Amino acid sequence: MIKATTLSNPIIHHGFLTREDGVSTGIYAGLNCGPGSDDDPNDVQENRRRAVDRVGLGGAHLVTCYQIHSSKVISVTEPWDPNDPPQADAMVTSCPGLALGILTADCAPVLFADPKAGVIGAAHAGWRGAQGGVLQATVSEMVKMGARSDRIHAAVGPCIHQKSYEVGEDLRLQIIETSAWADWCFEPAARPGHYQFDLPSYVSGELQRLELGAVEVVDCDTYVDQQRFFSFRRTTHREEPDYGRQISIIGLSVGTSS
Repeated sequence: MIKATTLSNPIIHHGFLTREDGVSTGIYAGLNCGPGSDDDPNDVQENRRRAVDRVGLGGAHLVTCYQIHSSKVISVTEPWDPNDPPQADAMVTSCPGLALGILTADCAPVLFADPKAGVIGAAHAGWRGAQGGVLQATVSEMVKMGARSDRIHAAVGPCIHQKSYEVGEDLRLQIIETSAWADWCFEPAARPGHYQFDLPSYVSGELQRLELGAVEVVDCDTYVDQQRFFSFRRTTHREEPDYGRQISIIGLSVGTSS
């Protein structure tokens, strides 16, 4: 499990979980927490329970969304049926006893906290979600809940990195159309008309433009590190039938005022 220094606080429990030490086998070997995979549902459920325990939130209700690469944010006050999750890509809460979980396999998980206000958030930020405003929307919902943007700390978790992420000219143009500053996140690839895209720099750049209290990036490439991470793109390149998902979790200590 990987921790972010900027989220270190007695009332905040968090972790960017790797695929290590789970019960799944085969192509899902390890801590696959994705119910959308074709893994054994019982193994996924056990992995999710272990993940919550590992971040110090044992007994908390884990909530994850059906992620759709959108900017939709849900304010969570109570757990929902895990078999019928809402479609969204971010959650915020001020309620102890809830563990907000983001599932990824190359996209960037982003965890947020304003410990003074007792407000936390979690977002799924692939390039489409980051371009579409999911990070801004998450911060906005946290502010509505009592947070202050200059007190919010954000951490960008393990995701695919530039040397592993070749994209086409169409994607580059879409991003710089809305984020002109991000042109430097692209370097020409060996293949003509293609670029190597720096997703963590793009996500952290969007966060820095929100003038938050702190922004941290965890330096882990999900594509390269097969032992610790699942990767959609690696699976695609290998023509494997399916892939697992790692989970990133944040929650408030029980007893925290909401």
